[in-house]
Amino acid sequence: MTRRPRVLVCEPIAPAACDWLGRHVDTREGPLPPRGAIEADGLVLRTHTRVDREVLDRALQLRVVGRAGVGLDNVDVTACRTRGVEVVYAPEANTQAVVEYTMTIVADALRPRTRVQASLDHTQWAALRAPALAARQMDTLVFGVLGCGRIGRRLLRVARSIGFETCYCDLREIPPEARGSARSVDARTLFASSDVVSIHVDGRASNRDFVSTSLLNCMKDNVILVNTSRGFVVDNVALAEFLEGHTNAQAHLDVHEPEPIAADNPLLATPNAWLYPHLAARTATALESMSWVVRDVVAVLEDRAPRFPAPGLGAPLSE
Repeated sequence: MTRRPRVLVCEPIAPAACDWLGRHVDTREGPLPPRGAIEADGLVLRTHTRVDREVLDRALQLRVVGRAGVGLDNVDVTACRTRGVEVVYAPEANTQAVVEYTMTIVADALRPRTRVQASLDHTQWAALRAPALAARQMDTLVFGVLGCGRIGRRLLRVARSIGFETCYCDLREIPPEARGSARSVDARTLFASSDVVSIHVDGRASNRDFVSTSLLNCMKDNVILVNTSRGFVVDNVALAEFLEGHTNAQAHLDVHEPEPIAADNPLLATPNAWLYPHLAARTATALESMSWVVRDVVAVLEDRAPRFPAPGLGAPLSE
């Protein structure tokens, strides 16, 4: 009698997806064992579990790795494919969540609001309203996107529909139907001309410290910089120096290197830097959608073609 495939769910996923997976394969929930053999045909993981050569050496029966999310930074895709292990992921799962989150940050930065918490007389009412004058309006500003994948393209459409002028920088040629009226510019032009810069690049090694002193010093004095992609893309020391010299600028960083944020991160002491605990994809809908990577895990174990195989070596990830 042929045994059912065994899948280890290394990090929590949505209960409905986990239950569905359990009806098709034998499942076990828990982290990878720190040593010894990993007896699994499939792995399902999110952000914190790493699959590298050392793990593959211990998982000789492994046939598929399912990343319940978009980024593949924690999976050595090349090593997996070399050993005949398929990698599947959920590239469309969190696009809406990240776009909503980014636009919320930008709206908060541009439109200060004061909450009324008590009954006020006319003088108090006027005093409360006085500092809540927005200095800038979206339809007078340029919104620049670094990285024009799924998230970047959606963000450009949303920003344009609100009234921003839009531009982007990407390694690839983006067809007009995907970018709308957004202008394609080089990185220096994007950083120099944008009032809002939103970063949406992938995890390739060449993106480490891509946003360094040379680009940061191009930015406007009152720029709003948002990073929801990878913490290591931004040089924190250079950014802290820029913010200290440009007190009207703002940086809103949802991702960090490392996570949790280290005590020596210079941005912790920078008042115009807002640091968030990696929240962009955290909607119930997005987390549910990411969990359904299990459908492709089962497809591979049943010798069917998965819907979302990971991009091959050198291919750009759609962020």
